[in-house]
Amino acid sequence: QVQLVESGGGSVQAGGSLRLSCTASRYTYGMGWFRQAPGKAREGVAGIYSGGGRTFYADSVKGRFTISQDNAKTTVYLQMSRLKPEDTAMYYCAAETSWVPASQALKPAGYDSWGQGTQVTVSS
Repeated sequence: QVQLVESGGGSVQAGGSLRLSCTASRYTYGMGWFRQAPGKAREGVAGIYSGGGRTFYADSVKGRFTISQDNAKTTVYLQMSRLKPEDTAMYYCAAETSWVPASQALKPAGYDSWGQGTQVTVSS
């Protein structure tokens, strides 16, 4: 497995921006961001293949969130803009240490390493 360390959560007003970061202990096939609000299932937000940089987004965040990686492909960022109260959740970084198809890129089952989570709260 891979150790993941997240940072960047916090509180912001609706319409604001936040940037999340997650650093992995080594290179992985892909990394992603998931979120879980109280009483709801964990959902995929964005994912990226380390080789090639293909990205994936949930429909609810397309055009507002951007996922990217550093040159070493061990740090993944999630730039969140035009935040809405419904974006409030615990955000988790995840990494996949073996290749998974694109159909799994936003599914928790496609990832085998998880960070501890960072809280994002958006107030109206």
